[in-house]
Amino acid sequence: MGISGDNLEIIKDVTPFKFNAGASGTVANDDPAKQSNIEGNGKSNVVELQAMDRVDMSQLGTKSKVRVALTQTVNAYPHMPSKKSELHQLMGKMHEIRQANVTHNIGLITEAKSAGADVVCLGEVFTGPYFGMTKDAMWFDMAEDAQSGPTVLAIKETSAKHGMVIIAPIYEYDAEQDQRFNTAVVFDNGKILGKFRKMHIPIGSNEQGEFVEPFYYDRGDGNQNQNNPHVVSTNPYFPVFKTSAGKIGIGICYDRHFEGVAREFSEGGAEMVFCPSITFGKKSNKAWHTEFLVDAARHNLYIAGSNRKGHEAPWNQPFFGESYVTGPDYNVLDNLSTNPELVIADLDLERVRSGMDPSGWKLQAHARDDVFENRSKYRHPQEVPAQKDRAAG
Repeated sequence: MGISGDNLEIIKDVTPFKFNAGASGTVANDDPAKQSNIEGNGKSNVVELQAMDRVDMSQLGTKSKVRVALTQTVNAYPHMPSKKSELHQLMGKMHEIRQANVTHNIGLITEAKSAGADVVCLGEVFTGPYFGMTKDAMWFDMAEDAQSGPTVLAIKETSAKHGMVIIAPIYEYDAEQDQRFNTAVVFDNGKILGKFRKMHIPIGSNEQGEFVEPFYYDRGDGNQNQNNPHVVSTNPYFPVFKTSAGKIGIGICYDRHFEGVAREFSEGGAEMVFCPSITFGKKSNKAWHTEFLVDAARHNLYIAGSNRKGHEAPWNQPFFGESYVTGPDYNVLDNLSTNPELVIADLDLERVRSGMDPSGWKLQAHARDDVFENRSKYRHPQEVPAQKDRAAG
């Protein structure tokens, strides 16, 4: 497995990161000089963690040629039970599951860096299996702090080491709000720029299985992006982050189905939107090949969608993968990777920044917003169980 292209080095040895069992945890590699011990108060003995790190904004977003990478993998923990009735065997092992997946994904990040990637987007809740098909409060222990949790510290160190942008979707626990979220944390050269919380939380079933995500995740509230200097958009629910690689928006999985999401990112100044997903089913598979292309063409964006690929015990649900990147000209960009767990593509952001569309379309300029009625009357509020009721599920 490797990456196609010139002068690319495949990294064979990846230093594994080690965690303790807690969300405050200890993150370390084999070099003691690089160890960061995180205490329960969320402070490091090396550097105090802040809600976000300051970055020189004048140095960001000047590149026009950007190489992006997506992961499409599955749970890397090797000791999953073969039957759903045996899942209780995993109690107390969330840190081991997290460690296995973070180590595996850091290996993919390292390989993407060797291929010249500027941005890597990891998969939705990449730290474990997709547990959203059954209700089990055991998985609450997988949630961690989005600034000082063990995954965040490991990816922060990796981002600094490689000098790149990393989008890391985790299972977040916000102790102040006593809520859990499906959250993507954005890193740039070792700095935390902020986070996006999944807005739309699905509950339902298809011909392949059910999904009960409201048991695990609260809906994104936008509160985390108030007064964030790294966010250039005005809508706090759909933040656009100014990074060293360009202006980035993030939608997570189910968010992609909703008609206003891509438009919000476009009007907020996004040049590329990443959509880490865990998706399956016939309708989802068909829509996967059209939704991103249409939204990218309509809103003059690059959109990169990543999906899991393979099966995960004990649910054995097949995830179809088929991750890809599309641009404003309604085309799927060439995949430069020969590793089936990576998709790598080159973006020309000048195509977006220039505002010139060779098709002659000027959809934003010609849009007739005055002719559309308020559509909230046919939207039904989603039934989301209260946090206090979830443990009984």
